[in-house]
Amino acid sequence: MHDSIFKAYDIRGTWPDQINAREGYAIAQAYAKVVKPKGPVVVGYDVRLHSKELADQVIEGLTASGIDITAIGLVSTEMMYFAVGQLKTGGGIQVTASHNPPEWHGMKMVREGVAPVGSEMIQTIKSQIQNPSIKYQSGKKGTITEKNLLNDYIDYALGWIDSKTLDPMKVVYNANFGFEGKLLEALVSKTKLPLTLVPLNAEPDGSFPKGRPDPFVPENRPEFVELVKSSKADLGVAWDADADRVFFCAEDGTFLESYHTNLLLIEKMLAKDPGSTIVYDPRYIWATVAITKQFGGKPVLSKVGHSNIKVAMRERNAIFSGESSGHTYFRDFWYADAGIIPLLLILELLSKSGKKLSELVKPYLEKYPISGEINSKVSDVPAVFKLLEQKYDDAKIDHFDGLSIEYPNWRANIRSSNTEPLLRLNVEAKNQVLMEQKRDELLDLIRS
Repeated sequence: MHDSIFKAYDIRGTWPDQINAREGYAIAQAYAKVVKPKGPVVVGYDVRLHSKELADQVIEGLTASGIDITAIGLVSTEMMYFAVGQLKTGGGIQVTASHNPPEWHGMKMVREGVAPVGSEMIQTIKSQIQNPSIKYQSGKKGTITEKNLLNDYIDYALGWIDSKTLDPMKVVYNANFGFEGKLLEALVSKTKLPLTLVPLNAEPDGSFPKGRPDPFVPENRPEFVELVKSSKADLGVAWDADADRVFFCAEDGTFLESYHTNLLLIEKMLAKDPGSTIVYDPRYIWATVAITKQFGGKPVLSKVGHSNIKVAMRERNAIFSGESSGHTYFRDFWYADAGIIPLLLILELLSKSGKKLSELVKPYLEKYPISGEINSKVSDVPAVFKLLEQKYDDAKIDHFDGLSIEYPNWRANIRSSNTEPLLRLNVEAKNQVLMEQKRDELLDLIRS
């Protein structure tokens, strides 16, 4: 089994050379050994071509270990989280490789209460598999209960808003060939929300015919943006293939960085629960800290990544956290990331404010310009960090997560990816011109 499939937050590898049904069986048994779930384990899967095959072997491995299964079939990752939390099961596994290309497969795993299976536990699972003396078979085989939770999740998600206050709106939705488009269609059909839906890449297709199913990649945005403009929609929403990340496009065709739309969600969550804690990470900080304090909240810094953020939120009972990568976490969603809830909250915000999305975000776009995440392949990360520290030796330097460089009028965070062999750059500044200047300056140094 390839060591490389055991990532910081989940398990991912290419099919079938790095991960296949045999590996799925072994990983499931090691999960049972390490997590020791007290109660059934939820198993779901995404639209990828071999996901059901892999999920079936995960179920076989768990039941052979004596674990009962709640099988929820083809779902988005947020629906697996919902199942674990709402049904109070012993844990959950979603067979998915998130936004990776179609040849990739993997698993996202949680424990009881939707608590994350983090890096340390993933490494323990790896070591269990690599120990041939460990036997996983149980004397009693677990049972399998199939459950369709689509309607239950729709009812739950609608509880986050006052749906009677929603204005009629036209929404472009880009599911990137994942399941979330079907979830949104079912939600509107069942509840008669006053939404006119304009589909894009809405039919599930695990071959991902347009490439990597990731709206965070700039080259994947133009088709989405153009459809929002040409259809005269009130907004657009896009998810990655497993829908644990969400992005928005304003009616004027502005693709919005999650950093900026998260500010709207922070306002909304703090209005609901004043004085609450907001967790943020070091990629961009100025706007998050300022808006959190402005609306009476308490900002708390965490390292990047869903397992780190979920732990920090639980420790501080934080009401919300939003990553610039598109993950949005809610305390009342078991501290997990959701795809449909942020859309509903934004729709409610637009209806109650009477403003367009471009109008709501304009002050933030103007005051807090950012570079967006820029990736570079780097062979010697320590050497790059040393070069940057020498170049900016008069700055405030921080190594909390990667390398952060801060001056009064601009700031940058440079860190290695936890899931890919890349160095990620994020720059923020007091104005657009300075941001672009420092972005280009830093890229020249990183890539030199």
